Amino acid sequence: MPLPTQHVLGILVDNLLKRKSVLKLSPRTTTRWAQGLTIPRGGETILYTGHMYQLIPAISALATKMAFFENSWITKFFGLGRFANKFINLAWFMARTDSSEVKQYNNILRSIAQLLQAAEVDFGYLYEDEMYSGALVHDEGVDDAFKQHAQRVFKVFKKNGVKSVITVDPHTTNMLRSVYPKYVQDFDVEVKSYLEVLVDSNIESMQTLDLNVTIHDSCVYARYENIVNEPRWLLNKAGAGIIEPEYAGKLTHCCGGPIESFFPGKAQAIADKRIEQLSAAGGNIVAMCPICLVNLKHAAKDKNIEVKDISEYLAKAYCGEFQPAESVRM
Repeated sequence: MPLPTQHVLGILVDNLLKRKSVLKLSPRTTTRWAQGLTIPRGGETILYTGHMYQLIPAISALATKMAFFENSWITKFFGLGRFANKFINLAWFMARTDSSEVKQYNNILRSIAQLLQAAEVDFGYLYEDEMYSGALVHDEGVDDAFKQHAQRVFKVFKKNGVKSVITVDPHTTNMLRSVYPKYVQDFDVEVKSYLEVLVDSNIESMQTLDLNVTIHDSCVYARYENIVNEPRWLLNKAGAGIIEPEYAGKLTHCCGGPIESFFPGKAQAIADKRIEQLSAAGGNIVAMCPICLVNLKHAAKDKNIEVKDISEYLAKAYCGEFQPAESVRM
């Protein structure tokens, strides 16, 4: 029996309205990536993570559980699970994270912050006041819940005097730049991806990347936000050779991520197909979206293929001394 989408989606929406995120993480979990980076609190320009990279280890653990439940008799009890989740945060039981995976995704955020610091960009961070953007609920068409949440996020921006936001992933960029203005009256916050900010800064590389990379474009960046050239410019300026795979730019292929919560088996099949296309092109595979990254990593795991976030290569090229999570006590 397939997963009951109405109950799975219901749990995510209930969480967003009650706990301000589709999967509630503690403030310590969402902010510890920033330890030791001396990022000021608040400010007119902030780095806004939208919790996407912090959520990935929990989403990954939950997806593994969902794949186990798919087509099993347990799916009959998902309605009961949704009822219980209204009182007890079941994510705490269902999405137990792997500590090494948490550190890996925290390091991506640290890479992005240190890239901005290397480019001498003046920015702050809201720490525990930051909230999830609501992207998943919007993408599934639950407009009322999304609108309510988007208005809460905007109030936090206003309360902290935020005028400009630097985003770290495609989904949060799209939500804040193109979707929030349709749902939040007088939304007047400027939104740029860190990739755009780095290009605008004309950052200079400190180390040459002597390698070839195969880029997996994010469909959201490429099709909705027209961010195609920026990652190529930054990698190329650092000395990397760019290899275009079958289906690139605005015609990029799906990673399987959009349906992972509801159809994990089909999502895996799509990711397998995409990793075959990327590996056939040769070069080191890079992604720029946390959802693409985790799906492609899972598809590549048994094939001895490595997939990295673009920020890992950029930090190596543009940051003098990258400070990983291992170097600070968390």
